[in-house]
Amino acid sequence: MDVIRGGAAELRGEEARHLTRVLRVEPGQCYEISDNTSAWLAEVQEARGEHVVFRVLQPVESTPLPVRITLFAAIIKFDRFEWIVEKATELGVERIVPVDTARVEKGLFEASRKRSARWARIARESSQQSRRVQVPEISPAVRLAKAIAEPFDHRFFLEETAAPALLTTIPQERDTADRAGLLLGPEGGWTNAERELAAAAGWQAVSLSPQVLRAETAAAAAVAIVLNAWMR
Repeated sequence: MDVIRGGAAELRGEEARHLTRVLRVEPGQCYEISDNTSAWLAEVQEARGEHVVFRVLQPVESTPLPVRITLFAAIIKFDRFEWIVEKATELGVERIVPVDTARVEKGLFEASRKRSARWARIARESSQQSRRVQVPEISPAVRLAKAIAEPFDHRFFLEETAAPALLTTIPQERDTADRAGLLLGPEGGWTNAERELAAAAGWQAVSLSPQVLRAETAAAAAVAIVLNAWMR
């Protein structure tokens, strides 16, 4: 839902068609809707083909995210990267940034440009499934040097070699306005040069497990740990 105006909202296109043809929505039924800022309970007034009209009934209280997380994820095979987008969205990241690193498979960085729309759609669908008010931003892919230059209150560099456990590096003083960056490496791991570059930029190397985790597993685990640490 893009715009809610004058107590009414319209949904068009593929999502409207899903409601009318798959869910067979009818006038009088109620749904929670969102414009990516707030949520409301709304009643269906009209449902035809690719056009659904809602009447807003009342606002729905939503719980804000405990911390603003940007997940920088090295680009992996696209079917598995989609899993990262889906699960990170469900857990509550604010933003996902695909990253090109030395050991990212050749060609994936350039090819990622054609996948951005699909990843955005997956994030939107996952947000609906998990009843998120705001859909996370899927940013264009960037090189590692640009990713680590972004400012954050807390920077965590996920490492497969010896490093302090992520949970032990969480700061004692935490606030819902905090911005945390999580940097996830590729299947082949980091090069020593990349480790040095991240450390020089102020990223804290952290570990998730004694075992080597697949990238998508590490992404979900890291996001869950950080979110839970900030929940009060």
